[in-house]
Amino acid sequence: MAEGVPVLWGDELLLQSVLMVGYPRALGAAGIWRAATGAPAAALEDGGDFSQAPAWRARGEATCRIIYGANYAKLRANVASLHPALDAWMVTEGYGRTLSRPGLDLMRREFCVIAQVMVLGAERQLHSHLKGARHAGATAAQAGEAIAAAGTLAGSGAVAMAERLLERIG
Repeated sequence: MAEGVPVLWGDELLLQSVLMVGYPRALGAAGIWRAATGAPAAALEDGGDFSQAPAWRARGEATCRIIYGANYAKLRANVASLHPALDAWMVTEGYGRTLSRPGLDLMRREFCVIAQVMVLGAERQLHSHLKGARHAGATAAQAGEAIAAAGTLAGSGAVAMAERLLERIG
């Protein structure tokens, strides 16, 4: 463990960070994490067995439905109208292969997505993932704690935006 965080959790959060911050930052963070923990990577599914793609898609649809709730169909239609490949990748790669991996619960995953999109200033995604955290079982107070924790990196403007969005969501 590093500072009380199970290595598996850190590994999972690093893997999912590719979705929000890209490979260069995720690779850099993984190097820092490996050095800080001194532990090898957790041995869960490696994501390289593409025969699992149908299962990734199914679990991606289920996870995406949880996060977006009543807005799921609208999200899928909107993303598909941008490009059908983006919709397929979002569900299969993003929500199925990545965010639905074993090893970490959805609520904690959503808290980390909240932090990342706050830092990026991505208001629409922040709104969606604040709702997603609530749909995954987080209380408003817990979501507020995630905002406060991310605020040290995101800055006061991002914190104010996130707090305003969370207030609207309830």
